[in-house]
Amino acid sequence: MVGRQEDKMCLAQVEDKIKNSKRKSAIESTDFLDMYQLSLVRTYLKKNNITNYKLYGGYEEAERKILLVYPENEDEIAISKQIEELLKIVRIKVSEEEKGKYSHRNYLGGIIKLGLKREKVGDIVVSPDGADIIVVKEFAEILLKELPSLTRFQNSKISIHNIKELHKQEIKVEDVKIIVPSLRLDTVVSDLARTSRSKAVQIIKQERVFINGQNETKVSKQLKLADLLTIRGKGRFIIKEVTGTTRSGRQVVRVEKYV
Repeated sequence: MVGRQEDKMCLAQVEDKIKNSKRKSAIESTDFLDMYQLSLVRTYLKKNNITNYKLYGGYEEAERKILLVYPENEDEIAISKQIEELLKIVRIKVSEEEKGKYSHRNYLGGIIKLGLKREKVGDIVVSPDGADIIVVKEFAEILLKELPSLTRFQNSKISIHNIKELHKQEIKVEDVKIIVPSLRLDTVVSDLARTSRSKAVQIIKQERVFINGQNETKVSKQLKLADLLTIRGKGRFIIKEVTGTTRSGRQVVRVEKYV
């Protein structure tokens, strides 16, 4: 959970980027922001009527993104070109013997073990062959140099690539059926996280729940069909349809879970 002081620091950084972009007439960018920070920043930008910005993580579905603030009169094509140059991919290709062995946790754990800054790293796109780690450009060479010192990657091939070369995963979903009194947030989180109602309330209050990318702490919030629900540590879900009701009046809901 990001505390109040961290919130202030995050927004102070954003404010500095806005001022510097205007003063220099140039693009300014932050480090990677997590889902909570992105929600915080979106609210701040909307409140202050800031429209000359983009949130970019290398691909559309990225969870971690950088904020780019650009001059108001900047050409869209020029912006897009400069944005792509801000991020790189550090690709780990594992040996034949290690294919399918490592998960997202293994790759992220390795980076943290090296004592490297998490905010310099975006999404980690994992495949059986290895992983594409999205990083800010200036961090790519550091990661390239440090990763081979980890025993788990000593037999891996590690290289740097342009962001356009990202190996995107095919998005896979599975159908999940839940039976709830209503589409109230705490009841849905309780079912999807397979926990008690009181624990679900705790998860929501800990700012671990997002609806369509926006942090939501109101337990009585009513979800709608097509809402994308993210529960940190539990997964991402799309509310697809209400397929019926039980004799007691509870709703039978079909949900798609990202796997």
